[in-house]
Amino acid sequence: MPMTRVLMAAATAAALAACGPSVAAPTVGQPAPAFSATDSKGKTVSLSDFRGRTVVLEWFNPECPFVKKFYEPGAMQKLQADARRDGVVWLVVNSGAPGKQGHLTPEQANAFIRANGVAATAYIPDPSGTIGRAYDARTTPHMFVIDPAGTLVYAGGIDDIQSANSADIAKARNFVTLALADLKAGRPVANPTSRPYGCSVKY
Repeated sequence: MPMTRVLMAAATAAALAACGPSVAAPTVGQPAPAFSATDSKGKTVSLSDFRGRTVVLEWFNPECPFVKKFYEPGAMQKLQADARRDGVVWLVVNSGAPGKQGHLTPEQANAFIRANGVAATAYIPDPSGTIGRAYDARTTPHMFVIDPAGTLVYAGGIDDIQSANSADIAKARNFVTLALADLKAGRPVANPTSRPYGCSVKY
Protein backbone atom coordinates (compact mmCIF):
# COMPACT_ATOMS: atom_id res chain seq x y z
CA MET A 1 0.00 0.00 0.00
CA PRO A 2 1.47 3.43 -0.90
CA MET A 3 2.68 5.43 2.09
CA THR A 4 0.07 8.17 1.50
CA ARG A 5 -2.77 5.67 1.76
CA VAL A 6 -1.22 4.14 4.87
CA LEU A 7 -1.05 7.55 6.54
CA MET A 8 -4.64 8.37 5.52
CA ALA A 9 -5.89 5.06 6.89
CA ALA A 10 -4.05 5.62 10.16
CA ALA A 11 -5.47 9.13 10.48
CA THR A 12 -9.00 7.86 9.86
CA ALA A 13 -8.62 5.12 12.45
CA ALA A 14 -7.29 7.62 14.99
CA ALA A 15 -10.22 9.96 14.36
CA LEU A 16 -12.73 7.16 14.81
CA ALA A 17 -11.03 6.02 17.99
CA ALA A 18 -11.18 9.55 19.37
CA CYS A 19 -14.93 9.57 18.95
CA GLY A 20 -15.26 6.72 21.41
CA PRO A 21 -17.72 3.82 21.18
CA SER A 22 -20.92 4.56 19.33
CA VAL A 23 -24.17 4.43 21.26
CA ALA A 24 -27.49 3.72 19.62
CA ALA A 25 -29.93 6.54 20.19
CA PRO A 26 -33.04 5.62 22.17
CA THR A 27 -36.09 5.21 19.98
CA VAL A 28 -39.15 7.38 20.34
CA GLY A 29 -42.15 5.11 20.78
CA GLN A 30 -40.09 2.52 22.68
CA PRO A 31 -39.42 2.18 26.44
CA ALA A 32 -37.12 4.90 27.74
CA PRO A 33 -33.71 3.66 28.96
CA ALA A 34 -33.85 2.77 32.64
CA PHE A 35 -31.44 4.41 35.06
CA SER A 36 -30.74 4.81 38.75
CA ALA A 37 -28.50 7.52 40.20
CA THR A 38 -27.85 9.60 43.30
CA ASP A 39 -29.16 13.15 43.08
CA SER A 40 -27.43 16.26 44.39
CA LYS A 41 -29.08 15.83 47.79
CA GLY A 42 -27.88 12.25 48.21
CA LYS A 43 -31.18 10.57 47.36
CA THR A 44 -31.38 7.61 45.01
CA VAL A 45 -33.50 8.44 41.97
CA SER A 46 -34.63 5.75 39.53
CA LEU A 47 -36.74 6.23 36.44
CA SER A 48 -38.90 3.33 37.59
CA ASP A 49 -39.85 5.36 40.69
CA PHE A 50 -41.97 7.57 38.45
CA ARG A 51 -43.98 4.98 36.55
CA GLY A 52 -47.46 6.39 36.14
CA ARG A 53 -46.19 9.97 35.82
CA THR A 54 -44.84 11.99 32.92
CA VAL A 55 -41.09 12.64 33.17
CA VAL A 56 -38.97 15.34 31.51
CA LEU A 57 -35.20 14.95 31.26
CA GLU A 58 -33.18 18.12 30.69
CA TRP A 59 -29.45 17.96 29.93
CA PHE A 60 -27.65 20.83 31.63
CA ASN A 61 -24.37 22.76 31.66
CA PRO A 62 -24.45 26.04 33.63
CA GLU A 63 -21.65 27.56 31.54
CA CYS A 64 -23.27 26.89 28.15
CA PRO A 65 -24.70 30.03 26.47
CA PHE A 66 -27.67 28.03 25.18
CA VAL A 67 -28.48 26.97 28.76
CA LYS A 68 -27.97 30.51 30.05
CA LYS A 69 -30.44 31.65 27.36
CA PHE A 70 -33.20 29.93 29.35
CA TYR A 71 -31.92 30.18 32.94
CA GLU A 72 -30.82 33.81 33.11
CA PRO A 73 -34.31 35.22 32.35
CA GLY A 74 -35.98 32.50 34.44
CA ALA A 75 -37.64 30.83 31.43
CA MET A 76 -36.43 27.30 32.21
CA GLN A 77 -37.41 27.66 35.85
CA LYS A 78 -40.92 28.70 34.77
CA LEU A 79 -41.19 25.67 32.45
CA GLN A 80 -40.12 23.43 35.32
CA ALA A 81 -42.57 24.97 37.77
CA ASP A 82 -45.48 24.90 35.32
CA ALA A 83 -44.82 21.26 34.48
CA ARG A 84 -44.57 20.24 38.12
CA ARG A 85 -47.88 21.93 38.90
CA ASP A 86 -49.37 19.49 36.39
CA GLY A 87 -47.77 16.56 38.20
CA VAL A 88 -44.82 16.18 35.82
CA VAL A 89 -41.46 14.98 37.16
CA TRP A 90 -38.62 17.17 35.87
CA LEU A 91 -35.07 15.84 36.19
CA VAL A 92 -32.04 17.98 35.38
CA VAL A 93 -29.06 15.83 34.33
CA ASN A 94 -25.46 17.05 34.12
CA SER A 95 -23.22 14.58 32.27
CA GLY A 96 -20.18 16.87 32.33
CA ALA A 97 -17.09 14.96 33.41
CA PRO A 98 -14.91 16.23 36.28
CA GLY A 99 -12.52 18.85 34.95
CA LYS A 100 -14.74 19.64 31.97
CA GLN A 101 -16.79 22.78 31.40
CA GLY A 102 -19.98 22.86 33.42
CA HIS A 103 -19.19 20.03 35.81
CA LEU A 104 -20.61 20.72 39.27
CA THR A 105 -20.12 18.87 42.52
CA PRO A 106 -23.36 18.12 44.37
CA GLU A 107 -22.62 21.03 46.72
CA GLN A 108 -22.05 23.41 43.80
CA ALA A 109 -25.22 22.15 42.12
CA ASN A 110 -27.29 22.77 45.24
CA ALA A 111 -25.85 26.27 45.49
CA PHE A 112 -26.78 26.93 41.85
CA ILE A 113 -30.30 25.62 42.48
CA ARG A 114 -30.77 27.94 45.46
CA ALA A 115 -29.26 30.98 43.76
CA ASN A 116 -31.25 30.58 40.55
CA GLY A 117 -34.62 29.33 41.77
CA VAL A 118 -34.39 26.04 39.89
CA ALA A 119 -37.78 24.34 40.17
CA ALA A 120 -36.88 20.85 38.94
CA THR A 121 -37.84 17.75 40.89
CA ALA A 122 -34.19 16.71 41.21
CA TYR A 123 -30.73 17.49 39.89
CA ILE A 124 -28.79 14.38 38.88
CA PRO A 125 -25.00 14.49 38.56
CA ASP A 126 -23.86 12.04 35.87
CA PRO A 127 -20.07 12.52 35.89
CA SER A 128 -19.43 9.10 34.34
CA GLY A 129 -21.78 9.95 31.46
CA THR A 130 -23.68 6.69 31.93
CA ILE A 131 -27.15 8.23 31.71
CA GLY A 132 -26.13 10.67 29.00
CA ARG A 133 -24.79 7.92 26.78
CA ALA A 134 -27.86 5.75 27.42
CA TYR A 135 -29.98 8.58 26.01
CA ASP A 136 -27.41 9.64 23.41
CA ALA A 137 -27.61 13.14 24.91
CA ARG A 138 -25.58 15.37 22.62
CA THR A 139 -26.25 18.95 23.61
CA THR A 140 -27.14 21.21 26.49
CA PRO A 141 -30.00 21.50 26.59
CA HIS A 142 -31.15 18.19 25.07
CA MET A 143 -34.71 17.35 26.07
CA PHE A 144 -36.60 14.08 26.49
CA VAL A 145 -40.22 13.44 27.50
CA ILE A 146 -41.35 10.07 28.86
CA ASP A 147 -45.02 9.24 29.21
CA PRO A 148 -46.63 7.60 32.28
CA ALA A 149 -46.22 4.14 30.73
CA GLY A 150 -42.43 4.67 30.51
CA THR A 151 -42.39 5.23 26.76
CA LEU A 152 -40.12 7.85 25.24
CA VAL A 153 -42.46 10.20 23.39
CA TYR A 154 -40.21 13.19 22.63
CA ALA A 155 -36.49 13.61 22.01
CA GLY A 156 -34.74 16.68 20.66
CA GLY A 157 -34.31 20.40 21.05
CA ILE A 158 -36.23 22.53 23.47
CA ASP A 159 -37.67 24.72 20.71
CA ASP A 160 -37.44 25.61 17.03
CA ILE A 161 -35.19 28.68 17.14
CA GLN A 162 -31.61 27.50 17.41
CA SER A 163 -30.00 30.53 19.02
CA ALA A 164 -28.46 31.56 22.32
CA ASN A 165 -30.52 34.75 22.43
CA SER A 166 -33.11 34.94 25.21
CA ALA A 167 -35.18 37.34 23.09
CA ASP A 168 -36.02 34.42 20.79
CA ILE A 169 -37.76 32.38 23.51
CA ALA A 170 -41.10 34.16 23.18
CA LYS A 171 -41.08 33.72 19.39
CA ALA A 172 -40.22 30.03 19.40
CA ARG A 173 -42.39 26.90 19.41
CA ASN A 174 -41.40 25.09 22.60
CA PHE A 175 -41.49 21.41 21.74
CA VAL A 176 -41.45 20.28 25.37
CA THR A 177 -44.44 22.43 26.28
CA LEU A 178 -46.29 21.15 23.21
CA ALA A 179 -45.47 17.52 24.03
CA LEU A 180 -46.68 17.92 27.60
CA ALA A 181 -49.90 19.54 26.38
CA ASP A 182 -50.50 16.65 24.00
CA LEU A 183 -49.98 14.10 26.76
CA LYS A 184 -52.25 15.99 29.16
CA ALA A 185 -54.99 16.05 26.51
CA GLY A 186 -54.58 12.35 25.77
CA ARG A 187 -53.28 13.00 22.25
CA PRO A 188 -50.25 11.47 20.53
CA VAL A 189 -47.30 13.87 20.60
CA ALA A 190 -47.54 15.78 17.34
CA ASN A 191 -43.82 16.60 17.12
CA PRO A 192 -42.03 13.60 18.64
CA THR A 193 -38.53 14.48 17.45
CA SER A 194 -36.47 17.49 16.51
CA ARG A 195 -32.81 18.33 16.09
CA PRO A 196 -31.19 19.16 19.44
CA TYR A 197 -29.07 22.28 19.61
CA GLY A 198 -26.69 23.85 22.09
CA CYS A 199 -23.24 23.13 23.45
CA SER A 200 -21.89 19.61 23.13
CA VAL A 201 -22.21 17.47 26.26
CA LYS A 202 -18.76 17.47 27.88
CA TYR A 203 -18.27 13.73 28.48
